[in-house]
Amino acid sequence: MQANNIKALAESSRDKLKTAIEPIERFLNYHSLEQLAQEDNAESVSFYAGLLSDLRHLLVFSEVAYEKLGAVLRRPNLDVELAERALYDVYHNGVNSFFYPKNECYSEDGRYAYTGQDAIRFRVKPVRAARDVILGISRVYEELRDDLSYYESDYLTQRRMHSQSK
Repeated sequence: MQANNIKALAESSRDKLKTAIEPIERFLNYHSLEQLAQEDNAESVSFYAGLLSDLRHLLVFSEVAYEKLGAVLRRPNLDVELAERALYDVYHNGVNSFFYPKNECYSEDGRYAYTGQDAIRFRVKPVRAARDVILGISRVYEELRDDLSYYESDYLTQRRMHSQSK
């Protein structure tokens, strides 16, 4: 990829991460497990504990990627390899963390992706605030996934081929 394209992709990815980080951080700062699990049953507590855990991981991955991209973009000369590695991390840590959460409190149902309906399906019907934060950031991570799909496999293949040719 050309350096100009990589720089533009790094800038747009960083901007998108920032728009996702803010609502996640706000949600985590103002909602506790006790507030969310209003029903005092094991399924509700388990669901919200998993959701909060997944969101904390997603926040950390997104913040680290945001900082890496910022460091790459602040350099006087773009280090293409470093930028591509940072974009790879955005895809494999951030995007995958959103679409494949460890606790599986929600999942993406591809059948709804092209209907204009929300493709995210929750394991348990969440409270409005939890639903809103997940659905709100889903659009950002969908865009990142589309933008960075190259880094799903092609980047690693390119790196392996490059290292074998030395």
